Amino acid sequence: MTETTASVPTSQETAGMAIAPWPRQADGQWRVGDRPLSRVVAEVGGTPCYLLDRRRVTARVAELRQLLPDCIRIHYAMKANPLPALVCHMASLVDGIDVASGGEMRVALDSGMPARHISFAGPGKSEAELMQAVAAGILLNIESFREVDLLTRASDALGIAARVAVRVNLPFELRGSGMKMSGGARPFGVDAERVPELLRQIGERQLGFEGFHLFAGSQNLRAEAIIEAQTQSYALVLGWLDACPVAPVTLNLGGGFGIPYAAQDKRLDVPAVADNLDALAQRARREMPDAHLAIELGRYLVGEAGLYVARVIDRKVSRGDVFLVLDGGMHHHLAASGNFGQVIRRNYPVAINRRTADHETVSVVGPLCTPLDLLADRAELDVAEAGDLVVVFQSGAYGRSASPRGFLSHPDVIEALV
Repeated sequence: MTETTASVPTSQETAGMAIAPWPRQADGQWRVGDRPLSRVVAEVGGTPCYLLDRRRVTARVAELRQLLPDCIRIHYAMKANPLPALVCHMASLVDGIDVASGGEMRVALDSGMPARHISFAGPGKSEAELMQAVAAGILLNIESFREVDLLTRASDALGIAARVAVRVNLPFELRGSGMKMSGGARPFGVDAERVPELLRQIGERQLGFEGFHLFAGSQNLRAEAIIEAQTQSYALVLGWLDACPVAPVTLNLGGGFGIPYAAQDKRLDVPAVADNLDALAQRARREMPDAHLAIELGRYLVGEAGLYVARVIDRKVSRGDVFLVLDGGMHHHLAASGNFGQVIRRNYPVAINRRTADHETVSVVGPLCTPLDLLADRAELDVAEAGDLVVVFQSGAYGRSASPRGFLSHPDVIEALV
């Protein structure tokens, strides 16, 4: 089957697709890894499934490399998608991996990424996880004074100094962020006003201080807000240099790069953010010559490379409204149902895996016995029947691992890198 020249779907085809997405064949089938979607679904074992396109991931990282100055390191925030095959692929593309649990740390180490380029953040690290991390030699982002005590004991027991950075609860928020990680009272990081005190304790305990982790928020499409947060974060670190036990060698400025989910979403102006990072890197050469700058990205690297695919098992008409009932739903893809951080529910871009002459307004629901199991609310799509495949785009991040897969005891979802 030949591929059509027009690979950008209409709003009718995707119910709000805001990006130039995946190629499509003349019969309307989407293509994944240069193969028809139906064939790839059969290859991985059927529906429901997540499909991650390795070529799209590679292209996104390469695109970012072209925009950023060479001295800026790119880290993959593994919580976005911890699929082991994906993490192994990312390890060959990025400069570091950031993890948020002992389980994620094990996957990151198994990926081949050197331990010195793995960092661990999270407000509730257990004593066992801290011991595990010190033994492995990864960088620990300290989030509380408790962790200083535990890391001192772990360092003494193992005979090696824990590698540490200070995660800061910044005194400002990332404006326009989907999820705010700083400003006000937060469980994340050490309040900025207490950072000098924490630095003194790190020096007194002879822990291996390396730098700072400054993550203000996520899913932001406003370049000016990200630039402001990065610039303010850098300025804070300058004020703490005299309190540091040794000169910092790493400054993780976090991420926050968002991706569009709806037609009205405007793409992030990444070149503008890259220009600001270049300016900060030039300042750092003068003001912190031993330090390298890093950004930590998850959703931005993998979100647009993934599809969630489910099959229509029933087509129902209720009092004039059409419902497509799928064999998968919110228990696999909580974010697409609007129950993972959305203040106002919006449809993810959704499409049928074929093209028809007519379109209709339908709601796409899953098999769960709850009204929350809604993947698309009154979306205009190609006409679908039982047996057709429904595709949810922008599904490479916060999908399977962020969903309540045990809810109502339905079968789990397949996830594959193709």
